[in-house]
Amino acid sequence: SYVKLLAAVLEQTNEQPELANVNAAAKVMWVLGMSRLTDMYGDIPYFEAGRGFYDNEFTPVFDPQSEIYPDMLQKLEEAAAAFDPSLEGFGNNGVQDLIFGGDIDKWQKFTHSLMLRLAMRLTKVDEGLAQQYVQTAISGGVMESNADIAYMEHTDGPGGINRNGIGEVFNADANQRLSKTFVDYMMETSDPRLEVFATTNEDGEIKGMPNGYDATTINEFEGLGEGESVTNEEYSTTNPLMTQFSSPMFFQTYAEVEFLLAEAAMRGWNNGDAATHYENGVRAAMEYLTIYDESMAIESDQIDTYLAENPFVEAEGMELIGEQYWVVTFLNDY
Repeated sequence: SYVKLLAAVLEQTNEQPELANVNAAAKVMWVLGMSRLTDMYGDIPYFEAGRGFYDNEFTPVFDPQSEIYPDMLQKLEEAAAAFDPSLEGFGNNGVQDLIFGGDIDKWQKFTHSLMLRLAMRLTKVDEGLAQQYVQTAISGGVMESNADIAYMEHTDGPGGINRNGIGEVFNADANQRLSKTFVDYMMETSDPRLEVFATTNEDGEIKGMPNGYDATTINEFEGLGEGESVTNEEYSTTNPLMTQFSSPMFFQTYAEVEFLLAEAAMRGWNNGDAATHYENGVRAAMEYLTIYDESMAIESDQIDTYLAENPFVEAEGMELIGEQYWVVTFLNDY
């Protein structure tokens, strides 16, 4: 339904100058959704997708990912150029635009930030195209603070409408647990986010569940004897403030953008300093959590301590950036 709806919006607003902002925003959301699909499945119906009503094409062909990615980047470039702050009526004071409330400047920053994300994913398959669009995104203007984050607020209803999809999954099945890999990494780096992300287990400790075990082998891993078994309560789950029906859902954060800029600097595609972008990213990643709830605030001195204990080392730069990117995309796994 997402694809069908956006295909309809794109068709109905095409070549209508007064609706340029609506068309541009629809292109951005089309790319956001399609990038998730192709990243998960590879080749997907793309160019003919959602157009059955207009073209009588009810069996869209699967397009190669190698053709999808350049088109997504081109669509973002077109959208960024088409946004026009002089046009009135877009967003209707936030009633229509649930992400940015009609703020065209933020839409343009999101467009270039999404372009930066997708371009960076091409580094090992088409380095030239990756560099081209990374530099286009940076010169166009990406997110500059947590005030630019692309996210959507949710509510608990009415009647199941407007709920956070992640919250619906967590509330339907209470068995989700944090990975031991994730928890151990955060413990090793004394990351203050761990106490914000995780609940404590039945012993009052934060403990991750090891991946790849079943109900029998997990008992062996934990060293339990015959007749003994592990329960889910042995392991930590996610802070319920992050997985409510009414929790916000994040599409892209400023912190993620800073880590992408740090990587671009490491590659020589960005004149900025990789260490500065890294530190900006870490700080933003810890500060934005108050959007979930004010009780999740991490104090500035805690962030300072963390950065002092986990400094950016250029020789290990790509690994450090990748690890921080991994943490900041928690619950934004696409």
